[in-house]
This record gives sequence, C-alpha cells and structure tokens, in this order.
Amino acid sequence: MRPLVVVALVVSTGASLLAGCSSDAQPTDELMLSSNPVAATAARSPAQTKTPAGTVLPLAAPVTAVATDERTRTLAVAVSTPPSVQLYDLDGLDAAPRSVALPGPATALAVAAPGGPVLASTGDKNAVVRVDLSSATATPATVDGDPVAATGYRSDTLVAVRGGKGVAVLRGDGVQRVISGGLLSADQVYGVGDRAVVLDRLRNAVFQLDVAQGTVGEGLRAGQGATNGVVDRFDRVLVTDTRGGALLAFSVDPLLMRQRFPVPGSPYGIAYDRERDLVWVTLTETNEVVGFAVAGEEPVERHRFPTVVQPDSVAVDPVSGRVVVASGTGGGVQVVQP
Repeated sequence: MRPLVVVALVVSTGASLLAGCSSDAQPTDELMLSSNPVAATAARSPAQTKTPAGTVLPLAAPVTAVATDERTRTLAVAVSTPPSVQLYDLDGLDAAPRSVALPGPATALAVAAPGGPVLASTGDKNAVVRVDLSSATATPATVDGDPVAATGYRSDTLVAVRGGKGVAVLRGDGVQRVISGGLLSADQVYGVGDRAVVLDRLRNAVFQLDVAQGTVGEGLRAGQGATNGVVDRFDRVLVTDTRGGALLAFSVDPLLMRQRFPVPGSPYGIAYDRERDLVWVTLTETNEVVGFAVAGEEPVERHRFPTVVQPDSVAVDPVSGRVVVASGTGGGVQVVQP
C-alpha cells in the first residue's frame, strides 16, 4: 500500500485554544483535534496466541523503557518495581545483570553518547539520572516539573519537562534555562543535527526548537495521536501515530510531514537501526514487532515477529541487528535476530 505523502500547514505556536466543556467542541488551534485533548497511550494488548520469536529473558517486573549502547555492548532495561535500571551484557545475555537503583520508575531511557551515560528520566521524582555503564553508578540531577525524556545535545542534555510545558537545558548537574511557549505538554525531545524538535502529545504536534535562541518555533500536527519517535540518519524524525495507525516522517529544515504510512495494530514503541536503515515498530494491539526499510521513497515491510505481551518498548543493537522488545506487564525481555 502506498503512503499518503502530506505537505501540511505549519502553524505558529501562538495559535489560541478554545476553552470548551465537551470533547466535541471545535478548537481554534489548527494543530489540535479537540479542545479537551487527551494524550494517546499504548493500546492494551490481548492475551498471547503465538509464541514470541527468538528468546525471552524472564523478568517479572514491568519494563518501562529499554536502550542499547554499542560501544560498551550494554542493554539497559528500566523496571518499575523496584525502580531501577538493569544492565545486561549484549554479548552474554544469560549472565545476571547489574542493577542500578533509581529514585523512581524511569519514563524513558536514552544513551547520551556512544559509551554512555544512559539518561534515565524519572518523571514526578523530578530527576534525570546519568547511569555510568562502566561502573554501574547513578548520578542524579534535579529537573523540576516532571522530566519525562532526555537526549544528549552537543555538550548539554535536553530534557522534555511535561508539567513545565517546556524543554530544560541541563548542563552538568544544573538547569541553565527552560525553553517554553505554545506547548501544552513536552513529552519527547530529539536532537537533529544542529537543530532540535519537541513532541507535544497533548497538542498532538511536533515543534521546532531553537536551543541557541531559547525559543519554540513553528509546529506541525502529528497525525491523530502521536506517542514516540526516533531520528534517522537522513535527519528525519520518525513518529508513531498510535491513535491514527501510521508511521509519520518529518523533515526538520523545513518542518514538513514527508510521509504518512499506514501501520494497523496500534503502533507504539519505535527504534532505529542506522546500519540497516530499519525502523522497528511495536504493535500493542496484536503483540507484534515490524521492521520497515526506510531508506527509499516509502517504508517497506521487511520483518514481522510475534512478541511478548504488551510490547511497549523496543531497542536495536546496530552491530548485530538484534531487536529487543520488552513487556510492560511483566512478560519478560525478548531478543530476536532477524
């Protein structure tokens, strides 16, 4: 099926919101579908009907995020009970992981740079924790306002601050400033070359971010209910439209939606293999993970595997191409070699 290629209207962040009492009220903000927005979330998975592909590492605790670091050969798995990051050896997954305690469950994990550290955002605990992958030690930095995701950006760290409706610029252990304006919720932030983009799940849009000037720029609607995204080697932001059942591709300069590719099954988790130009997307409605080749004019499905139940998180090892899928309900961590 060919994708719908969209050149969408870019709207200023200053668009006003119409206050309303009903979700059926028509908003004046062209980025929003409703005056009473509700952020999209992962669909609840059905019971498993197929055996997960590959191998499954038993892990009874719900997993909230996963990430891999190719340089140290580490798989980082954030679990909610007790709040911690489990560090596995990617080349020896049978060995017991090293455990690093967190002040609260991590809402997201990201590798700041090759070799680490891993950035664990702890949401309402108001901390971003740097997890050293060699020593398995944690260094927390206070970021007020519900920090839910972070990424390395030059020598700094950008932190999506959901409650603060902005992006904090973290240098060392201190917040230098918070960039805000026009956002209802800052849920993820991506470094794209010299630029940055923030995803607002409530306003259901992506926005340009000028870090040097400290401003939120133009925004663009992201489907019916966007949830997660990654950056590919072509400097595009690839986003799962969970509510709309699609994979979206945005260029950054200029900010345009370049592709909308239908992906049935409630796409949610997403990871990118830059060595193979594969994007891996989890489908929580069907307990599957799908690999799409994205180097061409449109995504092409290359792989599809049954997964553990509630496959909310996914990561990929670009060295081996192995895909890691984690269950959000205690179904374990699955490793698949395509």
